[in-house]
Amino acid sequence: MLRKLYDWVMSLARHKHATKALAAVSFAESSFFPIPPDVMLAPMVVTRPDRAYFYAMVCTIASVLGGLLGYAIGHFLEPAGMWLLAVMGKADTFEASKALFQQHGAWVILIKGLTPIPYKLITIAAGIFAFNLPLFILLSVITRAARFFLVAFVVKTFGPAMLEVVEKRLALWTFIFVAVLVGTIVAVRFI
Repeated sequence: MLRKLYDWVMSLARHKHATKALAAVSFAESSFFPIPPDVMLAPMVVTRPDRAYFYAMVCTIASVLGGLLGYAIGHFLEPAGMWLLAVMGKADTFEASKALFQQHGAWVILIKGLTPIPYKLITIAAGIFAFNLPLFILLSVITRAARFFLVAFVVKTFGPAMLEVVEKRLALWTFIFVAVLVGTIVAVRFI
């Protein structure tokens, strides 16, 4: 099963419409979709390392535009934004998040935008709390570009050499990835 999923993602990364799919996933992930664009970006960079930074730019632009949709959902459709936060298990931390945004909103956007935490949480919350829109856009560009260009650089630099190692021990690497992801989510939830 794991091998089939891996092969499917790699074949999708080589598909002629992969860039459009990457843009769509990046856009949607910033406002409502649960899958981060990294799962497409990494195999696309491995497949075409010469286009690594182009793919990172696609992710950045689409993610910032999707972030504007997330902001609009929070700002103009607050009940829908609160519902999305509740679905993601974050409605119970609303008051704490509000205080954090009021005191350190720019830092919240910069730090959380780099992490595996779903960016839609930040974009919707920024809209609900009426965070300064031009500053939100600027911070989104900075944080999303930093994240996607870093992923592109790391995968371009180390990906081809690591690909053979990962393919030989796919189950082990998947376990490590899931453990790190779960550990990050637990740490963020309790910090």
